[in-house]
Amino acid sequence: MKRFFVSLICALSFATHVASQDLTALARVEPSQSAIKDGWFGRTDITLQLSQGVPFRVFTLDAPARLVVDFREVDFSGLEASDLLQDGGQITGLRFGAFQPGWSRLVADLAEPMLATQIGMPVDPNTGRATLGITLKTVSAEEFAKSAGTPPDPNWAPAFLAPPKPAVVDDGRFVVVLDPGHGGVDPGAEQEGLNEKHLMLSFAQTLADVLRRRGVEVVLTRETDVFVALERRVAIAHQANADVFISLHADNLSQGGARGATVYTLSEDAADAATAQLVARHDRSDVLAGADLTGSEDQVAEILLDFARAETGPRSDALGRALAAGMEDAGGPMNRRAERQAGFSVLKSADIPSVLIEIGFLSSKRDLTNISDPVWRQGMAEGIAQGLLDWRDADEARAPLVRQ
Repeated sequence: MKRFFVSLICALSFATHVASQDLTALARVEPSQSAIKDGWFGRTDITLQLSQGVPFRVFTLDAPARLVVDFREVDFSGLEASDLLQDGGQITGLRFGAFQPGWSRLVADLAEPMLATQIGMPVDPNTGRATLGITLKTVSAEEFAKSAGTPPDPNWAPAFLAPPKPAVVDDGRFVVVLDPGHGGVDPGAEQEGLNEKHLMLSFAQTLADVLRRRGVEVVLTRETDVFVALERRVAIAHQANADVFISLHADNLSQGGARGATVYTLSEDAADAATAQLVARHDRSDVLAGADLTGSEDQVAEILLDFARAETGPRSDALGRALAAGMEDAGGPMNRRAERQAGFSVLKSADIPSVLIEIGFLSSKRDLTNISDPVWRQGMAEGIAQGLLDWRDADEARAPLVRQ
């Protein structure tokens, strides 16, 4: 708790400093003057050189051990995790980026429990440049667990878990929620300078345009590069009175030589090891982004872990088949087992037919070339849209029989 107050004092002082300069641009990280260095006796120093001082806060999270730094607000453009990470270092992973409107986040994975002994962001009075310095020291697991947790800051508004906007009035329109995977501090899969979060947002926008031209009401779970918690993605679909939920991904999967578009519907168990690996990667998004899930198991179980009811499950399976057919008609290419089942959290809505589409895998050179091509993405979007509309018409025709 003491360390949290230190970070708050720093944040308040820099908020005053920034206000006095009337700064409006985002603070920028200067990679060449930033570093992470391990020292003697379990010490690690983190240094981030910023173009200006900004309010910030520092805390730790357990299971797994992570250091989280929130900024208001920092542009990390030009910085790569590899610029700072050391082989065999005490910090084993690093992610940073937009977290929610007005806030940026850095998440560092710790090789062992470590707590901050020094936190500061001195600002050069002449240039306005600031240097964030954090010194970490190794501690026992018990001491770390006692200090871990999101600080109870009354000025922190966790919009990533806030209730979505008021529900859309049900006026009979066909409503589809598109869910571009990952976002913000969670980049998703990365390959050859491309990352999943940007590719899927672009593809979702293309697909939304195609659907809207065909008279479909479309809601996106995110429209910019921000983090959206898994729980909130499902909640957005419910608030929108969605008829369908489609989560869009393009993962990087070395196991099993995955390639080609694949459609997943809900199942309690993964059908194979590669699918199990995908589920683990997708469902760790909240952890990777520094979300504190401590004490939230009951809430997550209530919202995410309800399995599809008897009516919704077959409708989701039919939706998956129709989408796979539409993508294949558009030229694919499709995975050799294009229709699969898995336990992805975002598919666990009990009353909305839901699917997760891997439009390809960035780990496949062929798929990477396709996904990078806007012409191919347009064709794939047209195929998905046609499959969706075919399913809608068939589902409406079956509805009277289901009610009987």
